[in-house]
Amino acid sequence: MTKPLSDLKVLDLSRVLAGPYCTMLMADMGADVVKIERQGAGDDTRGYGPPFINGESTYYLSVNRNKRSMTLDMKHPKGKEILGEMIDRADVLVENFRPGTLEKLGFGYEAARARNPRLVYCSISGYGHTGPSAGFPGYDLVVQGEGGIADLTGEPDGPPMKVGTSQADIVAGMNAFSGILLALLARGKTGEGQKIDIGLLDCQVSLLTYQAGIYFATGESPKRMGNRHPSIAPYETFQSSDGYVNLGCGNEAIWRRFCTAAGVPDLAEDPRFATNADRVAHRAALLEVMEPMMASRTTSEWVDLLRPGGIPAGPIHSVREVLEHPQTHARDMVIEIDHPLAGPIRLTGIPIKLSETPGEIHSPPPLLGQHTAEVLVQWLGLGPEEIKRLATSGVV
Repeated sequence: MTKPLSDLKVLDLSRVLAGPYCTMLMADMGADVVKIERQGAGDDTRGYGPPFINGESTYYLSVNRNKRSMTLDMKHPKGKEILGEMIDRADVLVENFRPGTLEKLGFGYEAARARNPRLVYCSISGYGHTGPSAGFPGYDLVVQGEGGIADLTGEPDGPPMKVGTSQADIVAGMNAFSGILLALLARGKTGEGQKIDIGLLDCQVSLLTYQAGIYFATGESPKRMGNRHPSIAPYETFQSSDGYVNLGCGNEAIWRRFCTAAGVPDLAEDPRFATNADRVAHRAALLEVMEPMMASRTTSEWVDLLRPGGIPAGPIHSVREVLEHPQTHARDMVIEIDHPLAGPIRLTGIPIKLSETPGEIHSPPPLLGQHTAEVLVQWLGLGPEEIKRLATSGVV
């Protein structure tokens, strides 16, 4: 079956997480993604660990499936020539070097556009390519802090906390994927490619949404509230008799259904709790009633009681529990594939479910340089003797 991006050649000059996550999404949907790596070392994440499986980093394995790996010395004159010829043939280029790095090598956006006007050129960096911070290195941890997310995360009397995954990188990768698709749609109309400038900090600012709205309206910076919501109540984590349960009463109908299911219908008639605005204003009084009540049942008892009534409630799962859950497996969100060194490995699945042209996980994360000769033949038409000379001279 033809996949949505099966006609695209993607030159992936990125490493670590934001760029590789973006190109993995493209590869899942059929694009021919060629990952350019340094000889001997490759992507930084090949060394991230433990854990390793037979020497293969689980970090690297998690975001590089469906790609082909090619090693290339981009500073060698012949290496530059090869990279330029690959740019000539590519539909998309993705890079996450510090701004200015590729310009010094002769492959910045303007130079690449001059060679291939149809090229969609996606740059991912910590702070984007403009502004006073443009030249600074940006890592997920640092940008979560600078973007306000860490200040909003954690208990009110505790320190700021990063999110438990590298969400700044992953959100940037998702935005890069969206930007590339938009640029390809535009190219279909104009015939011209364009540059996409993705900054991790921009992506974090875009996530502030209603928290930014609170500041804009009040002039006060929102404070950490743990698992409580600043504008909705009850919408938080409660302690049950054997653990924790999340409850989200996002509108008045749900609140009333909750009160009925929990056996406290009079609570919905209390004028202090009549509307969401009332409940937020009287949050402390509401919790005085709800906390002991929620602690009177187990988590599973609450979930079994509330879910049949359409009341959003659920447990807090460990990573293991999530990855072994029947719903996760029913949605093909855990897959197994054979890797040439690591053997059978499990990876997370494809979250975008297309009815007619679905994506596919067809090949494991590549070994370093595994496809160098193959790509040189298919992209550039080089013969075995030329490829051998390039390898001997250290170009590939």
